[in-house]
Amino acid sequence: MMSGRGSIQQVAIAAATSLSAALAFYFSTRATLHDLDYTNQIAWALLHGRLGLVEKPPGWLNEMIPWGKRYYSAFPLGAVLSMLPVALLRGAGLIESFPGHVISAAVAGLSVYFFFQLYGAFGSDCTGFETKVLARRIMLALFPIFGTWTWCNLGFGGAWQIALGLAVLGQTAALYFTLVRPSPFLAGIFFALAFGNRTELVITLPLYLYFFWRQPDAAQRVTGSDRAQPSGTATADPPKQHFRGRSRIFVRFLIVPAILGLLTAAYNWARFHSIFDFGYMHIPEVRDEPWYAHGLFSIQAIPLNVYTMLFQGFDSIDHFPYIRPNGFGCSILLASPFLCLLFRQGGRYKTAAWVAIAILTLVLWMHGNPGSWQFSYRYAMILLPWMFLLVAGNGPSKINLPESALFAVSVAINATTMWLFLWTEQIQP
Repeated sequence: MMSGRGSIQQVAIAAATSLSAALAFYFSTRATLHDLDYTNQIAWALLHGRLGLVEKPPGWLNEMIPWGKRYYSAFPLGAVLSMLPVALLRGAGLIESFPGHVISAAVAGLSVYFFFQLYGAFGSDCTGFETKVLARRIMLALFPIFGTWTWCNLGFGGAWQIALGLAVLGQTAALYFTLVRPSPFLAGIFFALAFGNRTELVITLPLYLYFFWRQPDAAQRVTGSDRAQPSGTATADPPKQHFRGRSRIFVRFLIVPAILGLLTAAYNWARFHSIFDFGYMHIPEVRDEPWYAHGLFSIQAIPLNVYTMLFQGFDSIDHFPYIRPNGFGCSILLASPFLCLLFRQGGRYKTAAWVAIAILTLVLWMHGNPGSWQFSYRYAMILLPWMFLLVAGNGPSKINLPESALFAVSVAINATTMWLFLWTEQIQP
């Protein structure tokens, strides 16, 4: 067990890495899509007791849904509630426009913090202060933000991109409070943040429950079963005690997600008279788009998504550097060669991580549109916490040349792409 002093040092390093990452993200990006603040607009309406906008929104918010006498958003309730603090700041007169740039940088920095702390799930060999051990930990904490398509896509600063960033943050923090510092209630709050912004993440719920089921220490903390029993007091049978302890853990974990789920169902019903209707197919002209000919989710959409996510390359141009990212997708392996490390042998959470990646990827592949304007395959951002578990667990405890080289190449690719998308006119819709 880490000493109190070691724990303080670890938090200090995590905080310093997080702050540095947030500042680097802020000053390197430009939130070119911050005006697409759908969730901010609905949060402001919700603050005034309305589920939608009364007045017609500006033309650039073309995905607002005219329904009855209101204009609604297709974002789930959790994404709207995530922006309530912004609406409160606006109501207090502290801000005027949507601070998409600041929010994106904050999400990036906090995600790095929890990635750094989540690395503690792999034992004391990975959490020491030896230079090479600490260097690998910092590198892996930075990788999901700066070594993948997250840098560019979250940097856009629009509502869709921020929702994906919050889903990454929520999952990473939920895994930290499940695997490293078990706290069912906090894990449940962050899990709610994750699936509240990306509804498909609710299908990973059994994995969190499985992790808690396998942790005897967590049950003892919740039930108090590690306390000394008075002399002559009968104790429960071990199987009953085990089940009772896990039941209390599950209740603590599920209370906030369950409340959010019920509120989301009520929110959908109040708007579209169906608890399962989030409104996406009511967006004007969406039904006429060819990739939704078979519905929002369809097995017919799989080939296009597979191609975009795994096989689509860069565009060719007639001048240096002769290749350029396409604004409508490219292979995640081209965008982040570091992901080649996913396929190494070993890893403490290998099975669970691959299960999560497989089921989430299947859902993403069935979505009619593979992501529209983006770098690489932006929806795959939600896979990164599980990918982190794989690459952090299946490698050495100390930094080495192959990992460092792949990390450097991945950062260089994404830095260049971020610059092309956000700071130049070379890549436009």
